[in-house]
Amino acid sequence: MGRFDGKTVVVTGGGGGIGGALCREFAAEGARVAVLDRAAGPAQEVADALISSGAQALAVTCDITERPSVDAAVDQVVSELGPIDVLVNNAGWDLFVPFLDTTPEDWSKLIDINLVGALNMHHAVLPAMVERGVGRVVNISSDAGRVGSSGEAVYAACKAGLIAFSKTLAREHSRHGITFNVVCPGPTDTALLAGFVDAAANPEKLREAFRRSIPIGRIGQPDDLAGAVLFFSSDQAAFVTGQVLSVSGGLTMAG
Repeated sequence: MGRFDGKTVVVTGGGGGIGGALCREFAAEGARVAVLDRAAGPAQEVADALISSGAQALAVTCDITERPSVDAAVDQVVSELGPIDVLVNNAGWDLFVPFLDTTPEDWSKLIDINLVGALNMHHAVLPAMVERGVGRVVNISSDAGRVGSSGEAVYAACKAGLIAFSKTLAREHSRHGITFNVVCPGPTDTALLAGFVDAAANPEKLREAFRRSIPIGRIGQPDDLAGAVLFFSSDQAAFVTGQVLSVSGGLTMAG
């Protein structure tokens, strides 16, 4: 038996590198998986692969920055897969630019995707969890939100806000049987990181600099996040809430 047999799990950004890895791991442990993503094609590819492996999965096109889209997605998940037991807010976007070179339009996009989107998902999913008296929420933040990161000022601010938001909800909803925890990746081998590296003047030099900065000696892989996320999502973590865990190969060692 898997830890998530009979449970419905929602993963935002489920069509991406980290999101897809999380969806696969949840499905492998028995979950019914809702793959939410603004891009319909990648979400469907992940869902189809899960279904081919014998899992129950659903691809849902959702723009988390738009509340009507979120409400429609949540309604579809509940209708087709059942009440939501686990919410993983994984969707995100970054812009690697010094703050003084950014624009208010950049700030709005970063804040909408990395913070407002998560607020929308919480606000849509939590009422039913409160009514049922049980639920697990895992928010994917970033080590940038714990220690800062040059060229990611607004992104770091959003991710720090997500940490504080998670801790506050953990206090507000502990009596409802809902836990809120945060996983902070360091540099991870995703399309977003690849785009940033490939745009550098010397991509190989930058990749090597990233690798050397990590004590374990390699850039993280999407699958590296799964253990922490699934633990926080499981009944094994029923007495763990309001906690933040970095999965970064030792790049940061924040207390």
